[in-house]
Amino acid sequence: MTTIGAIRIGSGIVKEATMTETSARDAPEKDVGTAGKVRVWDPLVRVFHWGLVAAFAVAWLSAEELDTVHEVAGYVVAGLVAFRLVWGLVGSRYARFAQFLKGPAATLAYIGDMVRGKERRYLGHNPAGAAMIVALLVTLSGTAFTGWLMAEPDRVAMLPDITQIVAPAWADDDGDEYGERGKVEGALEEVHETLANLMLLLAAMHVGGVMLASVRHRENLVRAMVIGDKRAPGPGDIA
Repeated sequence: MTTIGAIRIGSGIVKEATMTETSARDAPEKDVGTAGKVRVWDPLVRVFHWGLVAAFAVAWLSAEELDTVHEVAGYVVAGLVAFRLVWGLVGSRYARFAQFLKGPAATLAYIGDMVRGKERRYLGHNPAGAAMIVALLVTLSGTAFTGWLMAEPDRVAMLPDITQIVAPAWADDDGDEYGERGKVEGALEEVHETLANLMLLLAAMHVGGVMLASVRHRENLVRAMVIGDKRAPGPGDIA
């Protein structure tokens, strides 16, 4: 119902009206502030995301002092990565790699738009975020795998070519009977630590990208990964 009040000024009448509930609903989204929500991240994606954050943090913090905790956390990371690879093939729409992975040209074009502040909003992962996901999964896989090899010396024997690859870079002048094995173990440890440090860098870049997108598109992406819902797509958005 519309409420109309009238104020008499001289011989004229000035009418003022308040908007009806219908007109309020029809107002632009940025004015009303009550946009519709859509489910984007399913529960398994959210559990994977925050579980991976926790497992990697535990693995990093326990690396020097708590070998057992570090190893268990590493297995958890490996299990979560394996799950994500499967879920990326058979999971919900926005979890699937086919939905969000783009080619190099599209990714570079999106990054260029970001630099100019003209990037479009994606309901799921944007091309830059998709590239980051691939980088994170690859780095985590390498970190977990090298850690698994280091846990048992006999596992290195499963990969005989490793010795030939790393021997020139890890020459042992002592000539003792453990020299060759020491080269391999030293190389694996170096690779493992390098991948772990790279993972920290990628994680920092990921957080920075999330914060930037949250500000640019006026949307709390961290909250979205907690509750699973995001603002419904508007004109120009890519769903």
